[in-house]
Amino acid sequence: MKSIILTVVGGLALSVSAFAQSDADTMEKALLGAPRQARDATTVIKWKADNTYDTLKKGTNQLVCWDRSGEPGQQPVASFCTNLGNLPRAAQNRKFDAITDKDAKKKAIDAAEADGSRVKPEYGSVWIHMGGPDKDHLRGHTTIAVPGATSQSTGLPDKGNKGGAWVMDAGTSTAHIMTPGS
Repeated sequence: MKSIILTVVGGLALSVSAFAQSDADTMEKALLGAPRQARDATTVIKWKADNTYDTLKKGTNQLVCWDRSGEPGQQPVASFCTNLGNLPRAAQNRKFDAITDKDAKKKAIDAAEADGSRVKPEYGSVWIHMGGPDKDHLRGHTTIAVPGATSQSTGLPDKGNKGGAWVMDAGTSTAHIMTPGS
């Protein structure tokens, strides 16, 4: 009887340890996209299949990150960070990302944009993508959300052929400033 109890307790301890290690790995990968000086204060979440999330670490700043490694279309190591206020937009994006047919996905996004149900990101908020084949070969890409902005309202061009920052998807809720070299 004693050996059965020890076996069960040992198995539970290993399960809890594996789960904790999994969360620690997830948090480490998620924070790869956060600016170094902000990492300790950044919230880390883990998305669930129903596009809700669990908070793995509550932060004290407005930045939230999650690990996207292993998701369709993502690099083997993939981190994503944005402002906490953009989580409803991120959840909606995940629903659109589940549509595998490219034309159907675009049609769904365009319909949400047209009928006003497309969730707007916080104006001026960052969206940081960090990804690569492994942690030693990551590439970052940062954009700044400016929903509804146009080249006229920002003074920035709406095409990236001039070599500087520019507004992509001008005039839509998806409008964002592209930052060259990131």
